[in-house]
Amino acid sequence: MIRVVLPAHLRMLAQVGLEVELEVTGSPTQRSLLDALEAAYPVLQGTIRDPVRQTRRAFVRFFACEDDLSHESPDAPLPDAVVSGVEPFFVIGAMAGG
Repeated sequence: MIRVVLPAHLRMLAQVGLEVELEVTGSPTQRSLLDALEAAYPVLQGTIRDPVRQTRRAFVRFFACEDDLSHESPDAPLPDAVVSGVEPFFVIGAMAGG
């Protein structure tokens, strides 16, 4: 099971706790993980990725194992520690302004 930590506003929208656990079929990538997340919680469709282009929204970032994965290919394999459930995959709402 892959653990996903969502920001507070998405947790409230999906009515979940701090973490959700997801089973990802096939190769565990950002794309397959987000597909599984949106399938399990349809209310999140379009909140993390653009619904047409399926690209990460501008003010959403992805982190795992202390690395920023936001600009990685959506089809790149997830880190082994995330796939094994040792480390969570973080979806973070980016901050902007000055």
